[in-house]
Amino acid sequence: MRRALIVAFALFAAQARAATYYVTVAGLGGEPDYEQRFIAGAKDLDKVFKSSGSTAHVYTLSGAQATAAQLRSTMATVAQQAAANDDFVLILIGHGSFDGTEYKFNMVGPDLSAAEIAALCDRVPAKRQLVVDTTSSSGGAVAALERPGRAVVAATKSGTEKNATVFARYWVEALQDPSADTDKNESLTAMEAYVYASKKTAAFYDSQKRLATEHAVFDDIGRGEPVREAGGGQGQQLSNFTILRFGAAQKAASDPAKVALLAKKEELEQRIDALKYGKAAMDPLQYRQQLTASLVELARVQAELDK
Repeated sequence: MRRALIVAFALFAAQARAATYYVTVAGLGGEPDYEQRFIAGAKDLDKVFKSSGSTAHVYTLSGAQATAAQLRSTMATVAQQAAANDDFVLILIGHGSFDGTEYKFNMVGPDLSAAEIAALCDRVPAKRQLVVDTTSSSGGAVAALERPGRAVVAATKSGTEKNATVFARYWVEALQDPSADTDKNESLTAMEAYVYASKKTAAFYDSQKRLATEHAVFDDIGRGEPVREAGGGQGQQLSNFTILRFGAAQKAASDPAKVALLAKKEELEQRIDALKYGKAAMDPLQYRQQLTASLVELARVQAELDK
């Protein structure tokens, strides 16, 4: 049995060794307060991503570097270096605009439209991608950005929610606050970060006794209207997309002796999530059998990791 497990672990070693490419852009502030806020958020993410392990490739553009030309150059570098089995994360912080037809991300110099940003992402060979647009009017970008394999998170439900957002603040906080890891497996998923930031945003408006001017949404099936909560097929990719590992999970990702075990653990967790999402369409007995088998195997792998 142990030999069979080792063979199975080896099959997933390549996945665990896969790199993650992070590109964060703090766009044009327009006012000193916004400028400082956007740059601070980008710096916080830069620090978090760079401390996440040897497989992280981190690119951060802010201030005078946050230009369309510099972003195109950075994305060209990522497109050259990334492989199909790597993960790619693009985070946009700042202001956005929407004229009823087209969304644009406000940058130093010429702005970039959602369609142009999507085209840059399309050139990155990574099959699993995450785009987090935390700007005002970001809901107007989703239609242009969405495609199969790319999960898109937007701070607003439409392009008409044009006020500056606080979602960005809480998205950054989610990647720094251990409580965002709700299942306590030391791996923060995009869904966990999204839920954390969404709840914090709603609580902010409640505490200020203000009408909420932003409502975060996501799409991770690559088509149709974005949603605010998981369901109807939406949410599985966000739940399976690991943004950060920390603690023992981070150490395992950097340990050649445990990298295959970690890969197997994450594959099992994804399998369990997929079973839960598909429960309604499954025979109850088959569901219980498959879930039990996966949970038992997960416990066995975790025990190996803990040694």
